[in-house]
Amino acid sequence: MALSVVDLYKNLPQTNCKDCGYAACLAFASMVVSEKLPLRNCPHLDDAIIAKFQQELDQQHNSGKWVKKDMALDALVWAKQRAASMEITSLPKRIGGELKQVNGETILELPYFADVIIIKKDAVSKLDGSELNRWEQVFIYNHLAQGGSVPPSGKWKGFEEIPNTISKIATLRKYAETPLTEKFKGHADSLAAAAKCFGGVDVSEQYPSSDRAFYFHPLPRIPVLLLFWDECPDDGFDANVKLLFDATITAHLDVESIVFLSERLRQLLCGDDA
Repeated sequence: MALSVVDLYKNLPQTNCKDCGYAACLAFASMVVSEKLPLRNCPHLDDAIIAKFQQELDQQHNSGKWVKKDMALDALVWAKQRAASMEITSLPKRIGGELKQVNGETILELPYFADVIIIKKDAVSKLDGSELNRWEQVFIYNHLAQGGSVPPSGKWKGFEEIPNTISKIATLRKYAETPLTEKFKGHADSLAAAAKCFGGVDVSEQYPSSDRAFYFHPLPRIPVLLLFWDECPDDGFDANVKLLFDATITAHLDVESIVFLSERLRQLLCGDDA
């Protein structure tokens, strides 16, 4: 029978002394059960109690019982399964990039923002061999699995114009467009400098209705256009950022991945890379 938070709590001192680093014994018990915190982190438990319960805790942790889910890991496993049938040699025609031979293995070097990533049969990494974070790997694998091959059309759409996005419009606005607006209002030159660092091209002359416009190419067949209107208090205009996507984007990304891409662009430009 698995050891629950309450079961464990009953065997703790229940003094709420905070010596473990948590405000209450119940909070400590919760961390031990769901986050795999070592039981010995409670300095008031004797070795007999630790020996009695730690083995049982280890067994249920290994089985996944009551352990807090690692959502990024679960998503990565699912995304890898989606892309499992991909053939590396077929990717350049679909998504771009360049095939290379490294130690007898065929890999794909794929431009990613102002950098390059390496795609192997069972791994995605940076050019120096270090891993992308899990959510970025999920994003890349979903791109591979989507199966699109059409080149950009040059026709731009707001996120709300893309099918099946209604439930995510507020999310993209909250976590991408609004933070960009707040970061750069009154600082258009700082936006230009940040955009340049991540491969953004100033195309303001092509979009005179906005104050500044920047064209990004996060991936070879996935361009993004960022339009920026600075605040003008005298005329009663607030600052605003609008992200536009090529009409073909759903051939290359699902809706969740479009939201991730938008948030990732915000992270890079705002300097809160994660």
